[in-house]
Amino acid sequence: MPAEKKSSPPPKSAKQSQVAKLKEPMATATPRQPPKIEVRSLLMRLGLPLAGVWIIAILVHHWAAKAVAGGLTLLGLGIIGYALYFMRKTQRVASIVGGAKTKEERQEAIERIDKEFKKGDAAATFAKAQLVMQEDPRAALEILETINLEKVMANVADEARGQRAMIHLMLGEPQNARPLADGIDLGRHQDQKSKATLGAVVCEAWARTGQAKKAIDILELFDANDVNLADAKPGLLRAQVFAYGAMDDIKKARSAMHQLSKIDPRIVAGFAQKGVHPLLVQEAKKILERSGAMPRINVRGPMRG
Repeated sequence: MPAEKKSSPPPKSAKQSQVAKLKEPMATATPRQPPKIEVRSLLMRLGLPLAGVWIIAILVHHWAAKAVAGGLTLLGLGIIGYALYFMRKTQRVASIVGGAKTKEERQEAIERIDKEFKKGDAAATFAKAQLVMQEDPRAALEILETINLEKVMANVADEARGQRAMIHLMLGEPQNARPLADGIDLGRHQDQKSKATLGAVVCEAWARTGQAKKAIDILELFDANDVNLADAKPGLLRAQVFAYGAMDDIKKARSAMHQLSKIDPRIVAGFAQKGVHPLLVQEAKKILERSGAMPRINVRGPMRG
């Protein structure tokens, strides 16, 4: 008697597919590429003061003034040299990370980084955290914590603080993210995209720990719909939801949520959980229900707009 063939499962409906997608794991705290040092900006910030120092040294007509100017010049050249060296390493690790798409490829990339770079190298550490994040955000956090914030350049330290804070926020630990966010100085970041991405993390941490008004003041400096800030847009919108929600401005919080739902409904699902403002939980569930991304749930009470 011929073996009975197994019938193939019926095709999923569009709604079932959306629900399945919602259940897929997603690192909403997608780690960014290793930080870039803005060499041109650094040259301007160092070059102009050094030129002024040399003008003064020449006018003073004393060997001590010229010695001080020479020492400061050597220090400046050292900083620029380190920036160029860090930039080249960043490009190397970015090429390794960029080719890792599957779990196996990511593991191979980690092994290659361990082989080609010294232990404690900041650029390599950022890259490893990015690779590990896909499977284990907590492990990625531990990797980032190995960066000595006192020994790396200020903007690199800010990037480490930002990525660590971002992971804490995604793990529902805003109190752990707050001191890291407070240590970030947005004023020393000239690149607008980098500033917006870090600003989103800082503002979300503030909004979720009692400083929503302060967060809104910073968020209003960025246009989330600016095409040049496309990579920072999800973070900015997420921070807006928490900040406006904390200020009971549900109309603006709802608007930001709707924009997030168009990017990926799983991001909105992050608001429909314990520990989030009740009004935000209700609105997130409504948006997800209307989008078909989750079964309809009875939500008590009308939403204030």
